[in-house]
Amino acid sequence: MSGHSKWAQIKRQKGVADAARSRVFARYARLITLESKKASGSLSDPGLAAAITRAKAVNMPKENIERAVAKGVSKDAGTLERVTYEAYGPGGVALIVDALTDNKNRTTQEVKHLLSKQGVEVAAPGAAAWAFTKQGETYVPNEPLAEIAGADEEKLANILSALDEHDDVQAVFTNARGYESTDDADTGD
Repeated sequence: MSGHSKWAQIKRQKGVADAARSRVFARYARLITLESKKASGSLSDPGLAAAITRAKAVNMPKENIERAVAKGVSKDAGTLERVTYEAYGPGGVALIVDALTDNKNRTTQEVKHLLSKQGVEVAAPGAAAWAFTKQGETYVPNEPLAEIAGADEEKLANILSALDEHDDVQAVFTNARGYESTDDADTGD
């Protein structure tokens, strides 16, 4: 009976867990690189210190943090920029997608494609932002919508998981009750 050994099961579970950790570490590395570039590598800068603290909170290895800081101050560091996309999901749920990318055009097309596969289109800037208040790097819903249920809840979960799988997406904020934030790179908030 192939695939029924204990080792095969552990290997599969470890592979899934490692992939999820790798995705979170990559997001933190990009954030640290961006903050390091802004701060010129000064570890006393509040933005860089906060990013490093959040990375340490999810047990990101010290070597990875040091590598990301060094990458931010090196000459060959790419230009990372923060991009925000807005959309309306199932049941009228407002979505704000926060991304960190080195190629804005590529990321825009990929996010549009991910959303269109789920039956959602990117809205104009400011179309969904009215439903949120920006507090630092996060968006807090002004007034959460009533809970969504049934098919709409399943569609929203699919949208959030598809966006979460994308490497450039740092966080997704929504005003649906129970789904206020799917922010891997900012789990402390």
